[in-house]
Amino acid sequence: MGSEPRSKVARLIEAYDLAPIGAELEAAWLGEGQERQSLRSLATRFNQSVLLAAVRDAGMDVVDGEAENYYRLLTDDDVSAGTRVEARNRLEQAGVDVDALTEDFVTYQSIRHYLTEIRGASYESDESETVTKEQGVIERLQGRVERVVTDTVDRLAADGRLTVGDYRVFVSVELLCQDCGRQYSVAELLTRGGCDCED
Repeated sequence: MGSEPRSKVARLIEAYDLAPIGAELEAAWLGEGQERQSLRSLATRFNQSVLLAAVRDAGMDVVDGEAENYYRLLTDDDVSAGTRVEARNRLEQAGVDVDALTEDFVTYQSIRHYLTEIRGASYESDESETVTKEQGVIERLQGRVERVVTDTVDRLAADGRLTVGDYRVFVSVELLCQDCGRQYSVAELLTRGGCDCED
């Protein structure tokens, strides 16, 4: 056993014989010679490649774009249950273990871990600027909500339609990750760069 760190993405690249995709994901994330892609879009791209490899390994003939469509049918929330079952049945009849396949799909956190920890890629400076910018947008919106609430309460109190003493307005926006169960303020989540979700 070597000391090289492992990740779900690295394991799947080996298992599905997807060797070239590591460099492709890194180049797309860094925007090398192309428009930079988000981690979420890279996760989708990787999962579609895994699905294509799985159906080809099963001996199933697929036309261009069919693997992407199967991925959408298996994962998109807008797909009806009946349509999803039909897609699963078609794949299973062709010899694809759909449960094992969907277990192999990765999240954007897995892609980030693979690119930064396994491949040593870094896009921190630009990302931190983007995060800071987005955090500023949210803080301005929270300030606006605070002003609207204050103006409304003051107006109602002045009109005699509301009784209130000396008060302060608190505006807090929090996110609950339903996967790891942790709750964060927006500022905390953006500062951390993510929640506690792990592979």
